[in-house]
Amino acid sequence: MTSPAKILAFRRGRSAGFTLIELLVVITILGLALALISGHGPLRSAGLQAKSAAADLAGGLREARARAIAQNRPVDLALDVTAHRWRIDGQLSKSVPPGFVITVLTIKGETRNDSIAAIRFEPDGSSTGGRIGLADGQRKIAIDIDWLTGNVRVSNE
Repeated sequence: MTSPAKILAFRRGRSAGFTLIELLVVITILGLALALISGHGPLRSAGLQAKSAAADLAGGLREARARAIAQNRPVDLALDVTAHRWRIDGQLSKSVPPGFVITVLTIKGETRNDSIAAIRFEPDGSSTGGRIGLADGQRKIAIDIDWLTGNVRVSNE
């Protein structure tokens, strides 16, 4: 058996830590991995982009409904199908990625021209109702707005 004094002497002779060569190897490997990942551009999925666009628009519809109730006045969400933009009453407009085909089904009085349609929310929470469709060729997502309750629901078609 080794005595505790010999073990302590052995530990004192060696310092804790990493050598310079070990650190350089690790930094080189991390640099190569970073170069490979950044060379492929941003990591995004078409499915996630579609869900994100639908969730953003559905959130805007819910915000318009909440404003109508809170401010006790009608609030419109206008959707410009050709420009891929939407906005709530006079606010700054937000965009839908240009790769999507947007379809809007709403009552005739709420279409302002061939490219702009609106969903109106009333102070009691009800709405003109309708359906907004987002399609990118592979997937279709529908945003349904209930006319009686104003509830907004997102579903895959």
